[in-house]
Amino acid sequence: MHQRYEVKRNIRQMMWALPATGHPMNVLQTAIAAMATFYPGADAKSPDSDYTRSALTKIIANMSTLVAAWARISTGYDPVPPSKEMSYAQNFLYMSFGAEPDDEIVKLFDACLILHAEHTINASTFSTMVTASTLANPFASVSAAVGTLAGSLHGGANEDVLDMLDDIGAPNKAKAYIENRLKNKITIMGMGHREYKTKDPRASILQKMIENYVAKSGHQLSKRFEIALEVERVCEELLAHKGVYPNVDFYSGILYSEIFKIPKQHFTPIFAMARSAGWTAHWHEQVAHNRIFRPTQIYTGADFRQYPQK
Repeated sequence: MHQRYEVKRNIRQMMWALPATGHPMNVLQTAIAAMATFYPGADAKSPDSDYTRSALTKIIANMSTLVAAWARISTGYDPVPPSKEMSYAQNFLYMSFGAEPDDEIVKLFDACLILHAEHTINASTFSTMVTASTLANPFASVSAAVGTLAGSLHGGANEDVLDMLDDIGAPNKAKAYIENRLKNKITIMGMGHREYKTKDPRASILQKMIENYVAKSGHQLSKRFEIALEVERVCEELLAHKGVYPNVDFYSGILYSEIFKIPKQHFTPIFAMARSAGWTAHWHEQVAHNRIFRPTQIYTGADFRQYPQK
């Protein structure tokens, strides 16, 4: 993996040609899809070949380089070349900021990547599997997954959580804000999960990580964290009976923003970096025992009608 961090010059040149205002997820999806042109033999019909396995490794290795490169390209700076001596987490932070990160920060970031690496058949993983089931190459399948993850009801939710906390503005305004959203049937970002009727265990781990790091380092958090704690308390009071609790997105944005100092538009690409391990594993498993996904539907539209003839 350490030897595979470098991105092809052609891909970097393509990224420089894109608008600097482009959302990082759109750039990442484009770059991953374009990588297929360098691996024409990465064939779903031979998933265990050395060539295809090399392509899968390249996807995971290049994800971090692509995300870090766009963070710099979009602000007019040349990408920092990856180091073959650093771990995945350490190397990403080094490429993003141009300096070797503190060991405690690396451990914290590595834990975040592990927590996001896999989580059963979520929407983006399902996209991977559906695309793979047509025997599409792994780059097309992971590109489809990136596009799915970009939605605000999936990976994009952590950006929306920060916006919500900033809208609230202060802990004593949280209850009125939440009550108003509930009254108007507006989604409370970072709350609720299709699979969990208790607090997402990943959210609990992230919250604890934030608290432990602050206690150890003396790092000063903004009022966002205090607002988040009050939002969680209010939601538990008002929504616990419905099984609605914080999910992983509720605290991840605070961690990325407050401790790692990463701009919020890069949160979801980091999610994609981590989840690439799960996506590629599901791609391999799907094509190895393949059956194409072919959902059906029940038509409830108009019945037979006369076709007007002239």
